[in-house]
Amino acid sequence: MKNRLQPPQTGAPGDKFHCVTFILGGDLFAIEIGYIREIIEFDGITRVPMMPDFVRGIINLRGSVVPVIDLSVRFGRDGTDIKPSTCVAILALPQEHARYHEVGILLDAVCEVLEIPHADIEPTPTFGTSIRGDFIEGIATVGGKFAILLDVRKALSVSELSAMATAINLEQFADDAQTV
Repeated sequence: MKNRLQPPQTGAPGDKFHCVTFILGGDLFAIEIGYIREIIEFDGITRVPMMPDFVRGIINLRGSVVPVIDLSVRFGRDGTDIKPSTCVAILALPQEHARYHEVGILLDAVCEVLEIPHADIEPTPTFGTSIRGDFIEGIATVGGKFAILLDVRKALSVSELSAMATAINLEQFADDAQTV
């Protein structure tokens, strides 16, 4: 963990949602730009044994080990296919005591940096109680397509991802113990 450099800006009603748009599985998504430290070319990932499927592996980012999450798998889709346009967005997720945790996410392609007026953002649709929508900040129309504005604090909650990894590892150990 490192000290927090600059907290993401949350907008007042008249402000704009400053974001980076990207493609993931053919769909358009956006993340508030304040969470993005940098976007790098995909240059391979080291797989780590016993990790959940959504943890694609780790990368070395100037001497720091950064886990890389496959958002497609995290969202219950097939894994991201590696193509020439595939890249990794390095995010700074806020933690307690003004610190942050770096996490990489695989993206099919980065589109553009936009400022979307808050008045043009539709609220998160209600999906019903059995479908999660809490990781969506809202929906906006960009270039004639819907863009899903992600709340990365919820979509990539470090504590939730850690709990999921622990549960999956415990399940794998239980399966291994039953086959012995």
